Amino acid sequence: MACFGQHGTIAGNEHAHRAMREVFMGTLRDILATRHGIDITEQQEQILFDDLHAIMEINKIMNLTRILSEEDGMVLHLEDSVLGLPYVNDAPVGLYGDLGTGGGFPGIPLCVLTGRETLLVDSVKKKVRALEPVAEELGVGDRLSTYGGRIEDLALERPREFSVLTARALSSLGSLLELASPLLRKGGRLVCYKAQPTEEELEIAFGIMKPLGFELVCDDSHELSDGSTRRIFVFQKAANPRIALPRRVGMAQRNPLTPVDFAQKSGQKSKKRR
Repeated sequence: MACFGQHGTIAGNEHAHRAMREVFMGTLRDILATRHGIDITEQQEQILFDDLHAIMEINKIMNLTRILSEEDGMVLHLEDSVLGLPYVNDAPVGLYGDLGTGGGFPGIPLCVLTGRETLLVDSVKKKVRALEPVAEELGVGDRLSTYGGRIEDLALERPREFSVLTARALSSLGSLLELASPLLRKGGRLVCYKAQPTEEELEIAFGIMKPLGFELVCDDSHELSDGSTRRIFVFQKAANPRIALPRRVGMAQRNPLTPVDFAQKSGQKSKKRR
C-alpha cells in the first residue's frame, strides 16, 4: 500500500518505478519533440515521471485515475497533458487554474513546465488534498495550491483573477465556457482538451461563445503516440458576458445554455426598446 513516509517521500514500489524510468527515460522527450514540436529537459522529464509514479501509488488507495499502468499513463496523462504547453505559454502572464483536475493532469505537469502560479480545482476535496504532498515532493509546492469545491463558488471568491484555465475531459465546451467566463480576466484564455466532440456540442459552443464574452483563438488536432486523437480548443476572453455569471451551482451542466437562450434575451430587449 502506498503511504507517505516521515519526510514526505512517497513510499511504494520504488524498484518498479526505477525500472520504468530506465526503460522510458528519453522516450517522452523524443515523442514530444518529434511528434509535437515540444522540447523539455531531461530534468523536467524526470519530474513528470516522478509525478506519474506518485499518482499511480496514491491511486491504489484512492480513485484518482482510471489509468492503471505507468506505461499507459506516459501517453494518456503525460504526453496528453503536455500537448497544452504551447497554448498555456501563449496566454497572458499570471495565475493558471486547472478545472476538474482529478489526478492533477494536466495541472501539475503544466505547473512544472511553465513555472506559473497554479491552482488545482476539483469538487472532491480529498482528491486535491492528496495532490498537495505530491507537489511538495516534486519541488513545486511553493507555487501550487489547491481548491476543493465547485467552480461556481470559486468564481464568486476569485472573480477575474485567472490568466489561463485548462479543462481536460471535464464537461461540454458550452458548459466550460460558462464556468470559465467569470474566472478569467479580460484577455485570459481557456484551453480545452477534447477527444471527439460532436457536431451538436461544437454548434452550441460556437453559438454561445460571443454572448459569454469569448472568441475562438484556435482549434487544433493532435495524434498521440498510441494513435488516439486530441482536439485542443483555445478561447480568449474578449468581453464581459451578456448575462450575470456564475449561475447557481450545477446549472451549467444540468441546464446548459444554448444559442436560443441569448436569442430570446435579445428579443426581449428589442421589445423593451420599442
